[in-house]
Amino acid sequence: MQQQSMRPRRYDAVMAGGGLAGLSLALALRQGLGDGARFAVADPASSRPASTDLRASAIAAGARRLFEALGVWERVAGEAEPILAMEITDSKLGDAARPVFLSFDGEVEPGEPFAHMVPNAVLQDAMTELARARGIELLPTRVAGFTPGPAGTALRLADGAEPAASLLAACDGARSKLRALAGIGVTGWSYHQSAIVMTVGHERPHGGRAIEHFLPAGPFALLPLTGNRCSIVWTEPTEAAARLLALPRVLLRDELEQRFGLELGEIEILDAPRAFPLGFQMARAFISDRLALVGDAAHTIHPIAGQGINMGLRDVAALAEAVTDAARLGLDIGGPDVLERYQRWRRFDTLAMGAATDGLNRLFGMRSDAVRLVRDVGLGLVERLPALKSFFIRDAAGLGGQSPRLLRGEAL
Repeated sequence: MQQQSMRPRRYDAVMAGGGLAGLSLALALRQGLGDGARFAVADPASSRPASTDLRASAIAAGARRLFEALGVWERVAGEAEPILAMEITDSKLGDAARPVFLSFDGEVEPGEPFAHMVPNAVLQDAMTELARARGIELLPTRVAGFTPGPAGTALRLADGAEPAASLLAACDGARSKLRALAGIGVTGWSYHQSAIVMTVGHERPHGGRAIEHFLPAGPFALLPLTGNRCSIVWTEPTEAAARLLALPRVLLRDELEQRFGLELGEIEILDAPRAFPLGFQMARAFISDRLALVGDAAHTIHPIAGQGINMGLRDVAALAEAVTDAARLGLDIGGPDVLERYQRWRRFDTLAMGAATDGLNRLFGMRSDAVRLVRDVGLGLVERLPALKSFFIRDAAGLGGQSPRLLRGEAL
């Protein structure tokens, strides 16, 4: 009881969810609003000593600039592997050769790769440690409910505490309970596919090259990690993915080798493969009274372009800038004008990226030889137009249009 009475009862903002989006937003708001502001991240996982997430994420150049501006990147750079080139093929599983139809050089600016692969656990642990160092409260509980009012939102935490906040950020994932409590509906569908994720070791160096094979069952991506290792994101119909994961390890490795190829020599599965169901989901609004949806709570898209985490970090950059600008003008940081600015900033970009990834998945899922010929001609045309390729790279890197300051590497 004494410990609870010492806890601040009023926060400027509370992040519900302590994943990469929630922690990034808390760190960005700390930078923008200064040491006098009070922030909390509410997540039952906050009490765990370290992250157990075995996945790795492609951190685009804009997101890397955000992490650099927040002081995160220096803590994870040693585990980050730059993607120096990207190659795309379109083939069938039994094809003897997989010609490259589209390739991208790996720089958005001289000396700046368009993406780095970073283990999620490394990012999570670094941001958790940094949040503690910067005075952000990590509450080992969840937000169970909230009641918005003109002066703030009254929160109900699962541990019984009832603090208040000017702004509540729902960073609680695709099945967001706060989104449901706010009455915000979603539009979406299942792809009836699952992404099998694992880390693979191999004999020969990958040279920082990422490869995405578009196969009839779905894309198969090899993403470079530090050392002679790759992160695999292997898309299959959900039932097929379950059958593959049920195989003995030696048979699963044989299936993997058919898709991976022999270019990097013998391969070895280094961790326990897992499958994640894939779907498209978009919230019908990104905001409600004193509430902002951030990351997967607002949108989930197909991982075909590796944009999921980067879209969430674009949300973080836009919301943090809108809040910081309002605070410097003496405005209510949870007020409707601030939240409307955030929604306008993110809505079109999110819909455009969602439509693009959905369209790519459907296009490459068509097994007709005629359709395959047309899309391969299209890939070939893009390959021969450097200006168009450069546009695609910068947009995927989060540097297109009116990027928030953090995505440009500028402090708030």
